Amino acid sequence: MARRRGRGGATVRIVGLEQLRARLAELEPELIEASKRTVEAAAEAVRDETRQNVRVKTGNLRNKVGIHYSSDHLKASVGWKDRADWYAAAQEFGTKSIPAQPALGPAMEAERARFEARLRAEVERILR
Repeated sequence: MARRRGRGGATVRIVGLEQLRARLAELEPELIEASKRTVEAAAEAVRDETRQNVRVKTGNLRNKVGIHYSSDHLKASVGWKDRADWYAAAQEFGTKSIPAQPALGPAMEAERARFEARLRAEVERILR
């Protein structure tokens, strides 16, 4: 409820703020788990799309694209970690003699567009 005070000022009183804070504190563990599920689903989608679109000669790059999670599983890194897979960068970005055929970058951009909806759906499921 707001009341005008003088010129341009307003006083706002929020009713139920402490109850809201308590309820959000109760939901925190569930929201963190929902965030982890969202990060994992997004990382798997990027990995799978990269596997579908990477240039295949021997199948090594397709088979070795991996996911590496942070210790809390709230961050994920998708790509090639083995030094023997150095040529993944040449495929992704191109060289003087090899045209770029990106697979990881487009997969990440596609997932960026879907991530917010994934997270929103998980949070809404908890709040219902």
